[in-house]
Amino acid sequence: MADTKVDKPKGPMGKLKEFTEDKEEQLAILSTFVRLGILVWSGGILTLNYVTIPGWEQDKIDPTFIASVFTGVTATFGIQAGGKKKSDGGGGANISKKDMEMLIEKASQAAPTQTIKLEVPAVKITS
Repeated sequence: MADTKVDKPKGPMGKLKEFTEDKEEQLAILSTFVRLGILVWSGGILTLNYVTIPGWEQDKIDPTFIASVFTGVTATFGIQAGGKKKSDGGGGANISKKDMEMLIEKASQAAPTQTIKLEVPAVKITS
């Protein structure tokens, strides 16, 4: 009588261990799949927030948190979402370098100090 060996089906971790023996490479592959899962989830939620499906009542949500998760995950893959990059050396507020230098010069001529006025409500102390 021949001894037959029945292979037990392997789970995802078993297949990953079979693919590579290096623990660091296994963790890198696993983290990539986790990031892809989060990317698909957040992209799907964002899409459903803007797409109307007939026969399905849509609840509007604030997409700020999910958009930040989506942007963060895409950044881990080296993708940067955003507007066009400016090459004129200006700041992020669409101010040219020349205008910024002029503002700094005027501010330095006005006064060497800055006055800040704080308005706070009266505090009532009772004992």
